[in-house]
Amino acid sequence: MRGGPLLSWVTLGLAGLVTVVALLAPWLAPHDPVQSAGELYAPVGSGGHLLGTDGIGRDLLSRTLLGLRTSWLMALAIVALGLLAGGVIGLVAGAFGGWVDAVLMRITDLFLALPGTLVAIAVAAALGSGLGNTFLAISVVWWPFYARIVRGEVRALAARPHVEAARMAGVGRTRLIVRHLLPGVVPSAVITASLDVGSVVLVLASLSFLGLGQSAPAPELGADTSRALPELLAHWWIPAIPGLAVMALSLVANLAGDAVRDLLARDGR
Repeated sequence: MRGGPLLSWVTLGLAGLVTVVALLAPWLAPHDPVQSAGELYAPVGSGGHLLGTDGIGRDLLSRTLLGLRTSWLMALAIVALGLLAGGVIGLVAGAFGGWVDAVLMRITDLFLALPGTLVAIAVAAALGSGLGNTFLAISVVWWPFYARIVRGEVRALAARPHVEAARMAGVGRTRLIVRHLLPGVVPSAVITASLDVGSVVLVLASLSFLGLGQSAPAPELGADTSRALPELLAHWWIPAIPGLAVMALSLVANLAGDAVRDLLARDGR
């Protein structure tokens, strides 16, 4: 994205708005998302239902808002947890080197060698459906990317003159990590994490589409799309609306990631 800092801040504001909507979704939803709210198969914009209703009469706006809440907040939590776990592993590996680096990076390589999405599906299938199990399944495969990136940044920073000078001056390893290595790692780690949110949203939607998310009748974007696919030709809005919501969330996340990258790149000049 190349539209100047104003456009970047507007994009981040949009992502912030999505976060606020996700947090307030239970209060913004006009109807109970799991109970019939009136006419069956009400089309978009009719009968007081902005996005229509499904075959049970449930309000699609309410279900979409609650599904958005689940997808967005869980994606943020998975990325934050992956960044924390992978960041600590990469920081320790890069700062200590030697056998510590070799062991931690071989474990990381083992996870990276496995197809992440397939492993997440296998873990979720083994644990059973449920929000917590889905969260765990994706978190297990998401941290190695950050560990590799942070480790590489730490190794590059460790060779710079100011870090060498601090080491020769007798600065302790803990202080060296906190004062000299960690600040240099944060920008690239944050950029990578911000660009990953959209991917996590899609993985979450994929798992719920396959029936590995929350159990019905809980609202979830991927699951709602999957269950309503047989009605696509007769009542297109029922599967289309949650599917479009997934696309919109992924788009907002990707644009926000680009905005974070651009803003940090300008600050680093």
